[in-house]
Amino acid sequence: MAEGSEQTQMEMEEKEEREHFARVINSFKFYKMHSLKRLHLSKISFNTLSDQHKARLMGYMDNLETIQTCVIHNNEVIKLLLQDHQYMFLNKEECISEADFERVKKADCAPPTAEEMDKVKTTLKQIMRDWSEDGRAEREACYQPVMHAVLTRLGSRKPSEVKILVPGAGLGRLVFEFARLGYSCQGNEWSLHMLLASNFILNRCQERNSLVLYPWVHQYTNNLATKDQTRRCMFPDISPLQISPEADFSMVAGDFTKIYTEPNSWNAVVTVFFLDTAHNIIEYLETIYTILVPGGYLVNLGPLLYHWAGQVNELSIELSYEEVRKILLDIGFEIEKEEMNVRCSYTQNPLSLMQCYYNCVMFVARKPLPRPTHHDTAN
Repeated sequence: MAEGSEQTQMEMEEKEEREHFARVINSFKFYKMHSLKRLHLSKISFNTLSDQHKARLMGYMDNLETIQTCVIHNNEVIKLLLQDHQYMFLNKEECISEADFERVKKADCAPPTAEEMDKVKTTLKQIMRDWSEDGRAEREACYQPVMHAVLTRLGSRKPSEVKILVPGAGLGRLVFEFARLGYSCQGNEWSLHMLLASNFILNRCQERNSLVLYPWVHQYTNNLATKDQTRRCMFPDISPLQISPEADFSMVAGDFTKIYTEPNSWNAVVTVFFLDTAHNIIEYLETIYTILVPGGYLVNLGPLLYHWAGQVNELSIELSYEEVRKILLDIGFEIEKEEMNVRCSYTQNPLSLMQCYYNCVMFVARKPLPRPTHHDTAN
């Protein structure tokens, strides 16, 4: 009886996962309609103006037409991103079926929610952040400090023998950079929006700057110049083929705390804008301590935004850094380095009249080596 109940539960969970994937795909497919609907509001507003005021806005409608062209172009990129999406995580016998999409269409979640559409637009900006020249400054502010911390501590070892885990890997650029140096590196990501985009870039984009995207086309406010909204970026700024075919480089989908349970497995866990994605940050820190080898490092940079804060029916433990620090020590970590007020932005439009920055905390915490026993000392 218990076996039948477990089987039913597994089938239900699998069905929910497949339908969630179908909802994510549906949100990407809805991008063009959603974006043009917002553009239409601007056209309606313009048409309500008096002829005198319209005459003062020469070129306004031309700019809206340019925005429409950019939206349509972005949608073509999304079409490329979605090619063969049904086989990304499953074999062809277990692929996402049309029946899964039909269930989504009949459900209340179709059309996609505003939150789901925000994730699509954020994904486009993530491409800019991680894989274009335009995102270089933002990447360097976040990635260089943690890479330097790892290389300073583990750089004397043969790179291929050093195992680095990057949970919350997003579109995979930090994982790529470690792998490019020869390290055995694995990224973990929960967001299917991010995984679809990283899969496309890492496995389908071969030539440098071969594609064009308009990441700011949805920003109708706080533009200094009219042309800023339709400013393009090219990606990828580096060919993913620059990694050696022999490199140990991978991306894994799923819940970090459920996937990574093997003790003493990783030399370093590198977290950038990740710890605050936890429902319970204590669970994250305990998991990291468990999976690190003795002498291994947790290298972190990020704020404490707490993504689930204030959401109904969602567990969210929101701690200050002072409390996080105490928990690190209580778990057993030794804090080797701390730096406050590391100023970073996240998918920020550098030309926008409104700028948002985080004063991040950067720290390096070490899992100590076992203390020698009396027997060891005697020998």
